[in-house]
Amino acid sequence: MTPQGVNIAHPDMLYIGGQWVAPVDGGSIEIENPASEEIVGRVAEAGPADMDRAVAAARDAFDNGSWPRTSPVERMAKLMQFVDLLEPRVPELAAAWTAQIGGLATMAGPMHGGAVMGLRGIAAMGGSFAFEEQRKGATVDTVVIAYEPVGVVVAIAPWNAPFAIMANKLFYALVSGCTVVMKPSPETPLEAYILAEAADAAGMPPGTVNLVPSHREAADHLIHSKGIDKVTFTGSSAAGCHIASVCGSNMTRATFELGGKSAAIIRDDFPIEAAAQILGNTITVLSGQVCAMLTRAIVPRARHDELAEAIAKVMQGVKIGHPEDPETQLGPVAMKRQLERIEMYIEDGKKSGATLVTGGSRPANMNKGYYIEPTLFANVDNTSRIAQEEIFGPVLCLIPADDEADMIRIANESEFGLNGSVFTNDAQAAYDIARQVRTGAVAQNGMKLEWTAPFGGFKKSGIGREGGEEGIYNFLESKTILVDAGVVV
Repeated sequence: MTPQGVNIAHPDMLYIGGQWVAPVDGGSIEIENPASEEIVGRVAEAGPADMDRAVAAARDAFDNGSWPRTSPVERMAKLMQFVDLLEPRVPELAAAWTAQIGGLATMAGPMHGGAVMGLRGIAAMGGSFAFEEQRKGATVDTVVIAYEPVGVVVAIAPWNAPFAIMANKLFYALVSGCTVVMKPSPETPLEAYILAEAADAAGMPPGTVNLVPSHREAADHLIHSKGIDKVTFTGSSAAGCHIASVCGSNMTRATFELGGKSAAIIRDDFPIEAAAQILGNTITVLSGQVCAMLTRAIVPRARHDELAEAIAKVMQGVKIGHPEDPETQLGPVAMKRQLERIEMYIEDGKKSGATLVTGGSRPANMNKGYYIEPTLFANVDNTSRIAQEEIFGPVLCLIPADDEADMIRIANESEFGLNGSVFTNDAQAAYDIARQVRTGAVAQNGMKLEWTAPFGGFKKSGIGREGGEEGIYNFLESKTILVDAGVVV
């Protein structure tokens, strides 16, 4: 059973060792549409024994199979075939996203089409990457640095952007010569099925790509496996800390792209109305369920009230509705527990002394689905929970500051450090402030992401970087070879 417009050949199967196989325990995962609260799909659920099978298949494919020993150019050619098979399925990917988490249909097509195009760039980069380099040594004649695949990779993706995140992890690992076990979120498994079907149709060597959707218990069994070499995880900081502790105990390599509480610093030279339009409309993107979301707006105290009024006006004009409606600007949040979490934070914000300017409730005319109004708190104390903890919903905190130095201090007063922005018409000022903010990415005038550049966080926002050439290094080990004369590399 799959949602309308999504055609999965074997939703009741797992993909292990190049074969579609039934789960050992015969479990299944239900998929709920957050706009209707109806079950719209079911897929196979992997248990611990299935995780062991997938790891064994990936281990054998890495230790004895052809993929790690295939030249980078040949790997690139095969991955281009892989992308060729994904391109005609963009409408299915879009339909799956909307059905599973309520993503806007108007956004779904361009988002997934762009993600598939990005995979071509990753494949091409893998074909030209320098997997070996040679230099003169100080104590030996020649130093060769060889970059070799790390091994068996467990790729764990979240539910908010399941295709782009899982596909990027998969392709970066594959261009590096690794084998992969995909563990999608139980809320959004369909995209990983489409990836597995494309891998199968492209003739990827058996065991190179494996698929095991599961809930938490089996996933925990997977990351404890001694047969894996690396975990790449995108998700909450709490889950990331747990996975990091497990990986540390086994010395399993790991990269993490985790939560954020990203700050927008609003300088005096930036117009109030322009800032309000950007902030009020950005917080509605994917219903605020974006790790890089600008959720703290820091503004000079003298401009605070004017900006609060302007943002509220923008938010009050946002059209909330069904994700299939082309006029909808804000759809539902992804699931009931997420709505309840957002509501808990809104109540906490009210008690904290912050001013609830607008929003904070479920829309009166929406009788079904997990909807919440875009919400603005003003006069927020940066030490309060709503300013310090990731809400993952359309809730914006407006924080007054004394001056530019105070804005930078407040931006850095966080255990997170994933993203940020400087609202200014002065590019030099944007650069100068960005260098003082402890975060992995900073953009001028809005939430902007560049997938050809490295992305990741400081502090509890993660370890390592994804994107760009730096993303390949995540899946490589460097080997130093010392020889007495130059060699052909």
